[in-house]
Amino acid sequence: MNKDKEKSFKNIKELSLSELKPFEGHPYRVRDDEEMDTLIESVREHGIMVPLMVRPIDTGYEIISGHRRAHRAISAGLKTVPAVELEMNRDEAAVALVDSNLHREHILPSEKAFAYKLKLDALSRHSEH
Repeated sequence: MNKDKEKSFKNIKELSLSELKPFEGHPYRVRDDEEMDTLIESVREHGIMVPLMVRPIDTGYEIISGHRRAHRAISAGLKTVPAVELEMNRDEAAVALVDSNLHREHILPSEKAFAYKLKLDALSRHSEH
């Protein structure tokens, strides 16, 4: 990781949930299920312990990583969440979004396929330049 990225991870700020927008076309669904209910209770008790990764856009911030955490925070009644702001273009953000979620246990095959397509498209555009 280069020095600029290292510095940005130390720059955690509290952002209003109203400023956050989901990554347009992100492949993962946020499910309201028993597991989510348990996680919402944990957020009520402890808050959000892992910051979201976001990038600035015209209308606020776009979530790169943390869609489920943002959902839990809203459901738990929080107004703000910790976030790391990263300067990334859309293609860089798409690759980061896919890479930061593929480790999750409960990803549907259709979500995984769409995620790889999103990443492939972003990388293809990057290699054209």
